Amino acid sequence: MVRKKIISLFITILCLGVLLTIGVTFLYKGKASPEPKDPPSKQAFIPKEEPKVKVIDLDSDTRPIGLMISNEGLSWQHAGLQEAFLVYEIIVEGGETRLLAFFKDVEALMVGPIRSSRHYFLDYALENDAVYLHHGFSPQAERDIKALGINNINGTQADGHIFWREPPKNSYQNLFTDLQKVKKRIKEKNYRLTSQAEPLLDYAVESVKLSGDNAKEASDIRINYSWLHYVEYKYDPDSLSYKRYTRGIKHLDRNTNKQYTAKNIIVYQVNNYSLNDNSGKGRQGLNNIGKGNGYYITEGMAIPITWEKKSRASKTIYQDMDGNVLKVNDGNTFIHIQPVNQKLLIS
Repeated sequence: MVRKKIISLFITILCLGVLLTIGVTFLYKGKASPEPKDPPSKQAFIPKEEPKVKVIDLDSDTRPIGLMISNEGLSWQHAGLQEAFLVYEIIVEGGETRLLAFFKDVEALMVGPIRSSRHYFLDYALENDAVYLHHGFSPQAERDIKALGINNINGTQADGHIFWREPPKNSYQNLFTDLQKVKKRIKEKNYRLTSQAEPLLDYAVESVKLSGDNAKEASDIRINYSWLHYVEYKYDPDSLSYKRYTRGIKHLDRNTNKQYTAKNIIVYQVNNYSLNDNSGKGRQGLNNIGKGNGYYITEGMAIPITWEKKSRASKTIYQDMDGNVLKVNDGNTFIHIQPVNQKLLIS
């Protein structure tokens, strides 16, 4: 009896062992063997994506477009200027200024108001290798556009269909366009669509922090142009940019109602003078070929710089006081060319 129990227990243990072996075998059989890893030398190399400048695409060969913008009191409902990567502000007759705004690879659907050309603004269309858009011109600007071979779009001639007027209808500062129409017109006129020219400014991917013995705080900027006109900037540490004011008024975009801002501000002074063109309008000339001193302002600080422009078509070269090409922060830039007899206040 005992013997039968022992045999029965032995058979049970043996059966359990067989079942356990079959189960383990089945379990491991369902799992794929791990793939052998390649040695480090054979593993695929995935390059790290380098950070890029955002204000413009430095890999793009799209040709910039420069728009002549009115800046008299009636025109302070500007549109689209925040999308410009570069804006110049320069004196004109009557103590007023005008703006020249440059766009690249953007589709601003309403930009303006567009105004007539003055001859010295052509120098900055040339140094940016841009197609130049305006609505009429002074006699000297008309001559120079032809003499210098400026690719231009003129709203008072056959190009007028790409412009429209906004209220108030009785104003001469209410003419607008959109960049899609401008680009289409550039193609129709068979102008060159691409540019191999380097950007005017040397943009830094990493943040530029101004420091050194020559650096000073720059939270409030006032740039006087005449007895009539001045521009102010106030630093906003939250956005690391400057809010723009015109004659004490917030400079707002008419479409978004947002205040215009600048990441970079460059200011320098040149001599301006009245032309003897017998017009009685006091049109100006500008001694902008040469060299001098100025300031670069960004992120709450300012440093002295030098500028040099050797010819109308050559790029203005900006350098720090050690003679290095100026590095500017990634962002939009306002360049203020100020009359020599006017004050620049930085505090």
